[in-house]
Amino acid sequence: MPRILGVDIPNNKQTLISLQYIYGIGPAIAKAICEKAKLDPVRKASELTQEDISNILQVLHEEYTVEGDLRRQVANNIRRLIAIGSYRGTRHRKNLPVRGQRTRTNARTRKGSKKTVGAIRDRTERRTAASAAEAKQAAAAKKK
Repeated sequence: MPRILGVDIPNNKQTLISLQYIYGIGPAIAKAICEKAKLDPVRKASELTQEDISNILQVLHEEYTVEGDLRRQVANNIRRLIAIGSYRGTRHRKNLPVRGQRTRTNARTRKGSKKTVGAIRDRTERRTAASAAEAKQAAAAKKK
């Protein structure tokens, strides 16, 4: 497995596809990297020579922000939004959707699993809750 910027890219896939395993590189940038490094994008990653890998690294360092630097940049941007108290920052702080999606229903990925609020639907649970409330009232009346 060739290792580029601390990421093991898969051997059995085309260079164009395997470059996309690096954070910050999508299909268009992977194609541009292959053209600038003068590589055949269809060639398997296992067939890349050390010279090819160094050409890819050179292109990445000169023109693109990827992997650790990009992750750090994104995290700093989010921290900045939170620090200045912008609307987007408060949405990040509350773990709610940031880009205007609805939250009355859906948004389960950001909000987590459902937390039911309100009336108890099951009759047996309602009875036990009512008897517990009566016991509390009786205990409070006994103390007085």
